[in-house]
Amino acid sequence: MPRWLRLTLIILSSATLLLVAIALIAVHVLLQPERITAMLQQQARNAGLELSLASPATPALFPRPALELEGITLSAQNANMPILLAARGTLALPWRTLVRGETVISQMQIDSPRVDLDALQSWLDDLPTGPAAVPSTIPSIDAGVHITRGSLVRGNQMLLGDVELDAGRLAANHPFPLTITAKDAQGIPTQLRVSVTPSIKGNALLLENIGLYLTHSTTFTLQLAGSARWRGAADASANLSGKLDHANAGQYNTSIELAPANQSEPLMLALKLDGPDNHADLQIPPLALANWWSQLDHDDGPRLSVPPGNGHAEIANIDTGDISIEGLSIQAGNDVPAPAASAPTPAAAKATSTKPARKTP
Repeated sequence: MPRWLRLTLIILSSATLLLVAIALIAVHVLLQPERITAMLQQQARNAGLELSLASPATPALFPRPALELEGITLSAQNANMPILLAARGTLALPWRTLVRGETVISQMQIDSPRVDLDALQSWLDDLPTGPAAVPSTIPSIDAGVHITRGSLVRGNQMLLGDVELDAGRLAANHPFPLTITAKDAQGIPTQLRVSVTPSIKGNALLLENIGLYLTHSTTFTLQLAGSARWRGAADASANLSGKLDHANAGQYNTSIELAPANQSEPLMLALKLDGPDNHADLQIPPLALANWWSQLDHDDGPRLSVPPGNGHAEIANIDTGDISIEGLSIQAGNDVPAPAASAPTPAAAKATSTKPARKTP
């Protein structure tokens, strides 16, 4: 190789390395990873959480400006058990961040997050109580959230694995798509697809054009459509209707209605199901329903009881993996048959089963 060509290549290589070094330094200065990391940590503290990283955030320029996070830990303040552990994450930033210095996150990517349900519940229980207010604006996410290889656990018990989450752009009056896929503890796949158009109107949060599609294995499919409104605290209403398809049991007409709380009644959920072998027409306070359902998977074994509410249900079979219930009959509130004149006053609700409830191994 001629000497002049060798010298030219050396000069060009040196100049290229120098430009790359200058670009990296400029990106570090302009992105200010310490400032953005401090902002995220402060936002976590405002919510009663502590955010820590295994190493300082590092900036990246291509294919777009971003901050790379390693060893993410999110815990409740003064807690021993973390709520979330993640191997790494990426915060994508718009190009205008390099010019204007704005702290705006356009997309969040998280790899291998592990969420502990018990730690999350403990943090939620410690949050200050009080009437929740409707936000003044819809939070904006330009390019959405992407989660890969996630898991949901309760202590050492795996609840969901192989969790993948994709959320699109979030903005007022714009359709917001969300897709979640996962596998339960038995490796059975589940997918949830939701689309909704959020907006703020008249001091109320409106969720319009709701479309919900849920599948479990190849046997269960639920499709619902409708709308919802929230005016703060327990002033919430919703109307959803659609079909439930079960490969082994047939198709069911399904509707869900949420009525807001008032001075005499709590927030009430009305559920109707009509199809072969299963019929239900129930009005149940949602919080009581959640507590009742959790008792079916209690550590000491399933605990059956009727939640407070009114209505009736005839369910041939409920199978949630670890729990299987057959021949469940529920009569509650006004639907309990009137007693004979000589019989003692009955309880407010009762449950019968044509076959004893059992917990499968």
